[in-house]
Amino acid sequence: MSKLNVDQKNIKDLLTDKSANFLIPDYQRPYAWAEDECQTLWDDIFSFAFPDGNKDAFNTSDEYFLGAIVTYKNESKQAEVIDGQQRLTTILLLLRAFYDRFECMGDKPSQDTRTNISQCIWQTDEFGNADMKHLKIDSEVATDDEKDEFLSILKTGKPDKKANSRYAKNYRFFMENIDSFIDSFASYLPFLPSRILNNCILLPIEADSQDTALRIFSTLNDRGLPLADADIFKAQFYKHFEKQGTKNDFIENWKDLSFTAEKIFKPIYGTPMDELFTKYMYFIRASEGIKSTTTEALRKFYEHDKYRRLLSDDTIKDLLSLLDFWKSVYYQDEDRFSEEVLKKLFVLKYAPNGMWEYITSVYFLSYRDAEGNLEDIAFANFLSKITAFIFAYALTNPGVNALRTPVYAEMIKICNKQQSDFSDYRFSREHIQKVLDNYKFTNNRAVTRSLITWYAFTFEEQERPKDATSFDIEHIYARERHNKENKLQNPDNLEELGNKILLEKSINIRASDYRFEDKKRYYCGHDDARGRKHEKSRIAEYKYLTQKDDFTESDIIERDKRIHEKFISYLAAEDLLKD
Repeated sequence: MSKLNVDQKNIKDLLTDKSANFLIPDYQRPYAWAEDECQTLWDDIFSFAFPDGNKDAFNTSDEYFLGAIVTYKNESKQAEVIDGQQRLTTILLLLRAFYDRFECMGDKPSQDTRTNISQCIWQTDEFGNADMKHLKIDSEVATDDEKDEFLSILKTGKPDKKANSRYAKNYRFFMENIDSFIDSFASYLPFLPSRILNNCILLPIEADSQDTALRIFSTLNDRGLPLADADIFKAQFYKHFEKQGTKNDFIENWKDLSFTAEKIFKPIYGTPMDELFTKYMYFIRASEGIKSTTTEALRKFYEHDKYRRLLSDDTIKDLLSLLDFWKSVYYQDEDRFSEEVLKKLFVLKYAPNGMWEYITSVYFLSYRDAEGNLEDIAFANFLSKITAFIFAYALTNPGVNALRTPVYAEMIKICNKQQSDFSDYRFSREHIQKVLDNYKFTNNRAVTRSLITWYAFTFEEQERPKDATSFDIEHIYARERHNKENKLQNPDNLEELGNKILLEKSINIRASDYRFEDKKRYYCGHDDARGRKHEKSRIAEYKYLTQKDDFTESDIIERDKRIHEKFISYLAAEDLLKD
């Protein structure tokens, strides 16, 4: 059972403790507080210390809670800060600013306060004298180029005039606010730092291990971002490459990975870097022949056997290559991919779940050449196959968990350079037909958009949108038309695939324009009464739809049947139907 040491303390008691020796570890993120957060802290503390602007209204038994500091003792007996890095760093910058301002004040309260502050910032000897060479905090944050500036400010109180880091900016902010405070409330000066030290409360939580500390952080943290699995991986890499003498190369590689991942990955859960490691995890699973559909948590998977999988010689190189591939997908790289491949990737962007990205990652890492490229025709065929299978499986076996069984098996085949054909999971033609006929294709179901996007690209003249165009699902036979004018014999036909098509968000069809003849103006593009040009939709099928005088219930039924037949033919062409 995990053991915790929890004891509420004021700032003075926490930082003047003889054993106080904090470390912001290498896997932490860089310091992130800006002036807004410092202003809030300053305002809150000032209001607490001087209620209604009156120093005498303060009750010495009052407390102001600043939050928790979650740590664990590492092998060097330092308290590694898992949670509370931002507030602890900022508090020390604030105290250092006060220490500097008390330097020229000879009165006893001021000097006593200065002594108390020095004991919070520096290690002390047995008589309580500050050792100005040894701080009570250190930082090893691997990706923080400015951490040395933080330590220098604490030691000297004098940031470089050209320094533009958050540490320097926030330190100057506190210096300026203290000067303004002295100008306005000179007689209050000794009271503010004293009340900060004695009445501002922190909750130090010392865990017995890093894992326990991380679990506590995830439970308690409701502000900012908790440490991600990738942050822990970064620490393992850092130590590994430091031993090899190549940590500087690793730091540069990590920065590149982080920067690019932030740009292109938008995961629902976890961080962009976690998403990259997840994609790579599926490749490792497949290469090890792991078929189990029970997927371990990301950190648990990589920490197995003392992080053997993570610290492989190929890992960083593979991650850089994999991320470069997904960067090319994200930016629709026409130099890397053919137009046929880019169209298929565009359709998969609207897949009913994200599993296609994982199997595609396995395919890329298995079949890339020395330059990180894929053979175009083979890749296009692979994308066509997984599109057909994943879209059909979303209809017959809803839920991403159901998809794990067939996809995990195919991943292993891909890693072994075997043909990925889903031969053990083919569909019954009759069952697919029945599912299509009875499925409720409501807009909130992801597969609805998947299928109408796929269908749009079955038209040969359909061009790939090359910008950030966003599409809505358009009802060709408008709901308002059914509600106000012509009732459909079967209202359910409103939500059939035959009545749905992609339409750019930028093309605004007003609710009043429910008649098909009015809609056609927007589909085809037009000039309004003010001479403003409204662009036509780039969905090629509108060219055929707008040749009609009207779009009726029979047209919905006919188009719906056509979509169903074409999708079943697609499955047959991909050899995904049983004999």
